[in-house]
Amino acid sequence: MARDGGRRALNVPSRVEDLLREAAPQVLGTLARRYRDFDAAEDAVQEALLAGALHWPKDGVPENPRGWLLQTAERRLMDQRRSERSRRDRETRVALEEIRPPDVSDRDDTLTVLFMCCHPALTSASAIALTLRAVGGLTTTEIAKAFLVDEATMGQRISRAKQRIRSSGVPFGMPTPEERPARVRSVLHVLYLIFNEGYASSDGDRLQRTDLSAEAIRLTRTAHRLLPDDGEAAGLLALMLLLDARRAARTDEAGDLVPLAEQDRTRWNRDLIAEGVALLDGAIGKRNVGEYQIQAAIAAIHDRAPRAEDTDWPQILALYGLLEQMTANPIVTLNKAVAAAMADGPSAGLAVLDAVDERLNGHYRLDAVRAHLLEMAGDTDAALVHYRAAASRTTSLPEQRYLTMRAARIND
Repeated sequence: MARDGGRRALNVPSRVEDLLREAAPQVLGTLARRYRDFDAAEDAVQEALLAGALHWPKDGVPENPRGWLLQTAERRLMDQRRSERSRRDRETRVALEEIRPPDVSDRDDTLTVLFMCCHPALTSASAIALTLRAVGGLTTTEIAKAFLVDEATMGQRISRAKQRIRSSGVPFGMPTPEERPARVRSVLHVLYLIFNEGYASSDGDRLQRTDLSAEAIRLTRTAHRLLPDDGEAAGLLALMLLLDARRAARTDEAGDLVPLAEQDRTRWNRDLIAEGVALLDGAIGKRNVGEYQIQAAIAAIHDRAPRAEDTDWPQILALYGLLEQMTANPIVTLNKAVAAAMADGPSAGLAVLDAVDERLNGHYRLDAVRAHLLEMAGDTDAALVHYRAAASRTTSLPEQRYLTMRAARIND
């Protein structure tokens, strides 16, 4: 819907924007549960958010913001229903259904909305878009901008996602105890993908999209609050905080990439590191250790090292080995190769790469890592070839500039 794109243009005060985003999934959950129509409820909530953005800055925030949004959204929903009914039968009276008073209970349906948005029936792209809109409160325009597509394309993606939920016949509500573990994994995976796109953008001229990574952290804080006993929810939040702590040092003044070993660690956010480590310490031991906790543990080792040369690479190598067994993810094996090279020499790292050649054939990261390890080994001619290949394959302009610079440095 194009109309929700106007909210950002209104220059809404941050306090009002925060209230709107916090209340959005709660109001959506109430309407979806009450009227059993997620699609119509989500449209109505977006209109209510726009109304709040228009009125609250000049009229003041209502005493009960969630109740105000709920009543406004419910009115919009009734208007939609009356309009649809009118089109079907204009001779039928359209005002038969009265709007009930806003019943604002203490029930928080945010987790249920998260489960709906991250339903396994949806593609990752659709789940990400719907989560950012329905739970994050972002407009279609904002989401489209973050993922470098036009607003119409993103609107269609969100619409298809809602239609798929509707056609699936899944009622609005919590999953069964048997379904819950898989659904929680889906939610955490979607939040992880959102953060990754913000942390290291896969396309465009910026390495980081801080608005997107910040929203992923906010949503993961919500998930952790709603799932306090889930070690992986805590692990994922810890991972995000430990990585985001390095944000200021990851690029130079020109916006170019600064590799981890060369970053000014005095610019790392120590408060985020302390919070991430505390979360990780609290999560370890809660049931089985999962992949996000292991990734967070690796990030914590890096963040705790005062200097790059103080990094405990043997421990990182062991953790990547465990993560590789757990996920069978070839990108994990790439990272393991770097850890092996740092712990045991470049030849050890290059030997690890042989295991992923076929699975990552043509991927720029394989060429980038191989070039780095070959440069470490002193084979500059081969390193130059792979740096150039990696630079030609990446769609991230900062990474392309960095890889081209590495190649030029060797060529000199």
